[in-house]
Amino acid sequence: MAATATKVPYSDASPAELREAILPEDVDQFDDSFRHALDTVAATLRLDALEAFLEHWRRIARSVNHRGHDHWRGVLAKAQRILAGERPETTVSMEEMDRRIAARLAEGR
Repeated sequence: MAATATKVPYSDASPAELREAILPEDVDQFDDSFRHALDTVAATLRLDALEAFLEHWRRIARSVNHRGHDHWRGVLAKAQRILAGERPETTVSMEEMDRRIAARLAEGR
């Protein structure tokens, strides 16, 4: 009996399917990126830009829909806070990490 491969969500989604799957607030960026990719394809007669566009937005569609739009919005908000310099509450200092590593290594001896 042959094993059945699990299909990766959105792995072959069309641009229209991807547009439906992403956050509504990302649609304008999606449309601009799609137009840019198509312009590049027309200018170069190569599909690289379109393939890169599709792969990028397929990853986003998977991420957005893995745990839902609200969860993904939370992920994006956290990333924005980190980029703004806020330290996430779940992080520890490098000194604390060194201490934890040393303690674990000592336990193993």
